[in-house]
Amino acid sequence: MFDQCLYFNTSALARRLEREWSEAFEPFGLTPPQGFMLRAVLERPASLQHELADLLSIARPTATRVLDGLEARGYVERQRTVGDQREVAIVPTPQAAAIREALNHASAQVTGRIKRSLGGEAFVDTVSRLRTVRATLG
Repeated sequence: MFDQCLYFNTSALARRLEREWSEAFEPFGLTPPQGFMLRAVLERPASLQHELADLLSIARPTATRVLDGLEARGYVERQRTVGDQREVAIVPTPQAAAIREALNHASAQVTGRIKRSLGGEAFVDTVSRLRTVRATLG
């Protein structure tokens, strides 16, 4: 019935992936959005909040909520920038730095399982096509 429905199929896939990433980030007390945001902050420390929202393709209010959760868990701090006191840079805490390797490993494990299930070439092709669709519709 919905074989050709992009919404149905991507939503079903998103729910399945949500379960995978929830399990991966659970040991850190993080939701998948928090886990990906923290990985971005660790990779790009002192990024501005709007830069992180753009990087993760999420709305700024969503980024605020995700960062609020990370801040409450002690993983990030908001710091005013030197040049413009209205801007806020997001920096990882030592607590975040301490779990960086384990967080990246957990992510790599999920990606590896999915790659093995789909096959490496199919995985790369699928991600590439999804990015193209997202960019075209975005």
